[in-house]
Amino acid sequence: MATIGTNLQEARKLLEAGQVIGMPTETVYGLAGNALNLQAVTRIFEVKNRPSFDPLIVHSSSREKVSQFVREFPPTAKLLAEVFWPGALTLLLPKTNAVPDLVTAGLDTVAVRIPNHPLSRQLLQELDFPLAAPSANPFGYISPTQAIHVQTQLGEKIPYILDGGPSQVGIESTIVGFEGGEVIVYRLGGIAVEDIEKIAGKVRVMAHSSSNPKAPGMLKSHYAPRKPVFTTGFETLTKQYSPEQIGILAFQEPFAEIPGTNQFILSPEGSTSLAAQRLFAGLRHLDGLPISVIFAELLPEKELGRAINDRLRRAAAK
Repeated sequence: MATIGTNLQEARKLLEAGQVIGMPTETVYGLAGNALNLQAVTRIFEVKNRPSFDPLIVHSSSREKVSQFVREFPPTAKLLAEVFWPGALTLLLPKTNAVPDLVTAGLDTVAVRIPNHPLSRQLLQELDFPLAAPSANPFGYISPTQAIHVQTQLGEKIPYILDGGPSQVGIESTIVGFEGGEVIVYRLGGIAVEDIEKIAGKVRVMAHSSSNPKAPGMLKSHYAPRKPVFTTGFETLTKQYSPEQIGILAFQEPFAEIPGTNQFILSPEGSTSLAAQRLFAGLRHLDGLPISVIFAELLPEKELGRAINDRLRRAAAK
């Protein structure tokens, strides 16, 4: 079983040896390995049981280091990086040949990010290579926001989990790419579209992909607990199941028809940021209850509510 600890030198030693570990970021915990080492990248896919057509995000500690494995940095990308790095923004940029094709699923672009977590940044500063680090969970399941989540899900397959406490953002990064002068959001995430548009102007939000996605985290069915999730048809569910069989993931207010013990409230004060922090913990909690189905209430389509709704709809996708 993987050891949980805060020993940066142990984490560094394992990564330099080509192994993969659990790593904290401010978004969710990542399954990290040397992004330039084909064996380490292969191991990431094996541990997650992730399909090779789904590309990975590469993490580094500075713009200067990122520039070593991307061919160009468009002006709008530089503006976004100046405002949101380090942070929950991933940029899709043309890659150099140093980045293995397996990392990018054969695409000519690589997803890059500088995480805003003190432990991960210190680790990345001490390494002479970037880290590929998708979420540290079995492919398609709920993303981990604490070290214990990683140990429970992948602890038998990896040697070490660097413990950085609970993730402060709680959902994955926003992925932004650039095509023909257009700014495209490929994945909604921890940076709101409204905030990106303040810097980059009007953006286009990309729909999901059922196969061969152009960026990480675009698959239609994803982030799902083992119990069926529904975001519509609550009245139909109450006719098919007893109140004791239904779990509720609610935004602010509990549902009067369902026992309180079967409910998880994301943010009583209506904060989409707090709701994002608690989203995956709420899904994980409900998935562990003796219930049959989960009804997830959608949030207002603004700020991080859009990203939360994106995760909920994909958790509910068949």
